Amino acid sequence: MLVALLAVTVAPAQAAGYRYWSFWERDGGQKTWTYATAGPSQTKPSDGDVQGFRFAVSADSKDATQPRGSAGFDAICEDTPADGGKKRVALVIDFGTGVDAPSPETPPKPRTACARVAEDATSADALASVAKPLRYDSSAMLCAISGYPKSGCGEQVSKETSGKTPSTPFAKDSASQSDGDDGGPSVGLIAGVAVVVVLGIAVGVQARRRRR
Repeated sequence: MLVALLAVTVAPAQAAGYRYWSFWERDGGQKTWTYATAGPSQTKPSDGDVQGFRFAVSADSKDATQPRGSAGFDAICEDTPADGGKKRVALVIDFGTGVDAPSPETPPKPRTACARVAEDATSADALASVAKPLRYDSSAMLCAISGYPKSGCGEQVSKETSGKTPSTPFAKDSASQSDGDDGGPSVGLIAGVAVVVVLGIAVGVQARRRRR
């Protein structure tokens, strides 16, 4: 019984995840991110769109960590004037936290950029115009932005090695959001261990009573 309870208690902290760049979209004036249904090379944004990229360890799209920062299109592209025949796409590039970084790398500070590209350009084109070098694998999965990380691509890792730390200020967005977790043991994990200890004591007491 104790072994089973311990497995249920500790397993979530060791669940498998994948370290990768996730791709997000939102309307220019909105602050809610939506996980993109297609990759950046298959997506053609419109003028005024805001798109985000976040590097983190996530189990799947439902568990994926969103880009931090609340800057909208007007704030990100305020210094990039419109140009006939081209479109402007606001990009939020969040390199994640040190906890999710592959050892021994340190993530660059998150930043925003305004890409001014041809009207038929894809999100990958927009990203390449402001954040080279990009790195892709043989299946066209985005592996690195601005050379980060130097190696690896969507590798599986233990979620116990990942977590959230306070956010780093953006170059153009001082209102970046904090993930609000110091990376320490969760309350649920501590409580679960306490339950196991209490049950262990109870079992020991019952065993002594039976021997009397």
